[in-house]
Amino acid sequence: MNYPKEFEAIVEKARSFKTPRRVAVAGADNENILKGVFAAQEAGFAEPILIGSFRKIKAALDKLGLADRSYDFQPVNVDVNPVQFAIEMIRAGQADVLMRGNTQTRDFLLPVLNKANHLIREDRLITHVNVMKYEGYNRLLAVSDCTLLVEPSIEQREEVIKNMVEVLEKFGIKQPNIALLSLVEKPSFHMRDTVEAQTIVLHHQEDPIADCNLVGPITYDLIISKEAARNKYYECEECGEFDGIVVPSLLAGNLICKFWDTHLNAFGCGILAGAEIPIAISGRSESAEHAFLSLAGSIAMF
Repeated sequence: MNYPKEFEAIVEKARSFKTPRRVAVAGADNENILKGVFAAQEAGFAEPILIGSFRKIKAALDKLGLADRSYDFQPVNVDVNPVQFAIEMIRAGQADVLMRGNTQTRDFLLPVLNKANHLIREDRLITHVNVMKYEGYNRLLAVSDCTLLVEPSIEQREEVIKNMVEVLEKFGIKQPNIALLSLVEKPSFHMRDTVEAQTIVLHHQEDPIADCNLVGPITYDLIISKEAARNKYYECEECGEFDGIVVPSLLAGNLICKFWDTHLNAFGCGILAGAEIPIAISGRSESAEHAFLSLAGSIAMF
C-alpha cells in the first residue's frame, strides 16, 4: 500500500501490538475494503473475519485472487444484519474490531447506536472522525462530524472536539490546533453557527474542553492558508497549521471530505470515536488505501 509518510506512525502503532487484531468486516463483499483488509493482514496487524453473503463474498475473493488467503468466513442469511452479527461476535470475545463493509450507512449505524448492544459510552457521544492528507497541506487534518450529526448543537460539537483530540493524541499529535468552521470569521447574529462557535471558544477558555488550541469562528481559507490570513489581516498563529476542523453541519463535513477525496486525491482514514470498541468506517466508494488506513487508525486507538 502506498500512502503519505504522515500516516506511517499510525500504521507502525497498529503493527506494534504482539498479536494481530481480529477484524469483523460487516458486509465483506466490497472489493476495495477486501483489498484494504488483506493488505492490513500482510502488514501484520489484522486477521480478517468476513461476514455477509457467501455467494457475494466468494465472488469478490475469486475476482481479486484472494480466495486462498487465510481468513475466517462467517456467512449469514439475507434476513440477518451482518453488522449486528459482527457486534455479537465482538461481545462474545470472538473479534476485536468492527469494520464497515458493503452496508448502507443507516444499516451500519443503527446497531452501533442501539443501546442494547452496549457500544455507547455513558460519558461520550459517538462521532465520525475522518483524518486526511492531501498534497496541498503539510500535515494530517481531521474533519468531524461527517456521518452522524446533521445539525450539531453546542454540546454535541464540544463532544466532537473531545473525540477529535482523543484520536489525534492517539496518532501522536499533542495539543492539536482545532478550528470551528464558519462562513465568516466574526460572530453575527444572522448566522447562528458563528455565535455558537464563539460560545464554544468561551466555554473552552473558562473550562478546557480538551487539551487543544481552539479557534473560531473561522473560515475555510483562513484555516488552510497563512497567505489568506496575511491578505485578510487576520492575526492567528494557527492559520495554515490546523490539525482538525469541527464543522457546523453534516453537509459541510461530508462535502469537504468528498471534495478532497474526489478532486484532490486525498488519503484518509475514518474512525467512529467515542464508542466502547474501535470502529473502522470506510465509504463503499473510497479507495483500498482508505480502508487500510481506517483499519490501522482504529487499531491504533487501542
